[in-house]
Amino acid sequence: MVPIVRDARTLRARPAGMNSYLAVLKARFRLLLQYRAAALAGLGTQIFWGLMRVMIFTAFYHSTTATPPISLADTVTYLWLIQALLLLLPWRLDADIQGMIRDGTVAYELVRPIDLYGLWYARSLAGRAAPILLRCVPMFVVAGLFFGLQAPASLAAALAWALGVVGALLLSAALATLMSISLFWTLSGEGISRMLATLAMVFSGAIVPLPLFPDWAQTILAWLPFRGLMDTPFRLYIGHIAPHEALLALGHQLAWTVILVLIGRWALARGLRRVVVQGG
Repeated sequence: MVPIVRDARTLRARPAGMNSYLAVLKARFRLLLQYRAAALAGLGTQIFWGLMRVMIFTAFYHSTTATPPISLADTVTYLWLIQALLLLLPWRLDADIQGMIRDGTVAYELVRPIDLYGLWYARSLAGRAAPILLRCVPMFVVAGLFFGLQAPASLAAALAWALGVVGALLLSAALATLMSISLFWTLSGEGISRMLATLAMVFSGAIVPLPLFPDWAQTILAWLPFRGLMDTPFRLYIGHIAPHEALLALGHQLAWTVILVLIGRWALARGLRRVVVQGG
């Protein structure tokens, strides 16, 4: 049979309504909630590493003579929040999307009556929300009862933290979707995946809480998008960002989400002009 080469632009269909994206989000969410054994194993691992990190930072605090910018109790809470919400970070590529771009079955995505960016963004959103839900609740219970996780500074701080987590989820999904779109130029995606994961780990506060960085780095960290993944919601939780200042912090998350979505849509449009799908 003679191979047929089709330009991807000819395969795109009319976008569907918002209900289509919600259906994709719900279906993916329900699918990922089934992995309870994996979530339990991950919970045990994260508790172990959380205890190790708490001991390391406790030793640092007891050995220093300088006045730290954040108390030990707040640092311990910060560390446990990292462990509870670690999967907010854009760790890896969506394996399904990676496989579709490699073998050409991405053509099926292009003929669906739904916007491709919206479809992949919904997948990324569900791919982070479901694992976090499975792990964070038991992590809060265990760390709160036995390992020094404090309650939010106030009811207003708790509400601001909840909004900050939603903002972090939206921001992380935008980063992950952009990472998936990069596969149109690099099929393996390992380089961009590892680079972005490393940047997110360092500059979000997941390795060292951002308040412990030197003063000269604080201005740079404040402008980067990565602080919105971890540092912003966590500092709202412990009260370092007052509730009346929360709108500015949440606005930072939302602004970067919009910027990354626009960049992602632009990159996807360019990628679809380059890709061809071969079939018989």
